[in-house]
Amino acid sequence: MGYEEILYDVSDHVATITLNRPAKLNAWTMTMEQDVQHAMFAAEKDPQVRVIMLTGAGRGFCAGADMANLAGLAQANNSPDTIQKILGKHLAGTPREGVRTDFQKTYSYMPAIEKPIIGAINGTAVGLGLVISLYCDIRLASDQAKFGTAFARRGLIAEHGISWLLPRIVGVANALDLLYSARVIDAAEALRIGLISRVLPSEHFEAEARKYAVELAGSASPRSMRVIKRQVYNALFQTLGEAIETANEEMAKSFTSEDFKEGVAHFLEKRPPAFTGR
Repeated sequence: MGYEEILYDVSDHVATITLNRPAKLNAWTMTMEQDVQHAMFAAEKDPQVRVIMLTGAGRGFCAGADMANLAGLAQANNSPDTIQKILGKHLAGTPREGVRTDFQKTYSYMPAIEKPIIGAINGTAVGLGLVISLYCDIRLASDQAKFGTAFARRGLIAEHGISWLLPRIVGVANALDLLYSARVIDAAEALRIGLISRVLPSEHFEAEARKYAVELAGSASPRSMRVIKRQVYNALFQTLGEAIETANEEMAKSFTSEDFKEGVAHFLEKRPPAFTGR
């Protein structure tokens, strides 16, 4: 399908989704939201795709919600119930069987996408842009990237599940610092508090981020990554004992998979793997 506010490309088993409103620092709109959602589900279904990378065109990753939309909400005389109904229209598509309802909300569908999602944070990621980045599995950042919550400085609250996500990523105190102050932090501080996994030089950022994505797509079993992703996100709601039981069940299934047999064979034969994802 065609997209209005993103670019979509598949090569080397990596689907790259690029937010494409560079003149607006990729400020988020409902059109962009729908484009990203459709692209994520398309990548998930495509057997040629093993890894998804989300990034931004130009100098920014995403500068948050388009201020024109926020201005409209601020000027409209809507009740909280009416606004909640408006927000409730942002759905993640048809309910998905076997997926926790937690992972079927407006943006929380990303953890249920059955392929790794790498957030390649090329520049500013604030407000809703930060939220979107947090729903990615791994965040790589340019050394020019900036991060901030923005909400408290707009008279807003911790939106779209960031109150659940952020403390789990950076700890409660760091999360509340970023939410209360809405201060903007650089990539070095983001790395120090665990908000991102790696800082890459801006002059080589796209190539280095893509190199990591291609490495995952080529060297790791697609089946293993799919199961591991589901294990990790579901374990956030499990006891240790439940996580162990799940691991035991999945381990037994792994031993009968094609990818396990290939994983052993390519190691013993000292050759690159030829995983099928089965």
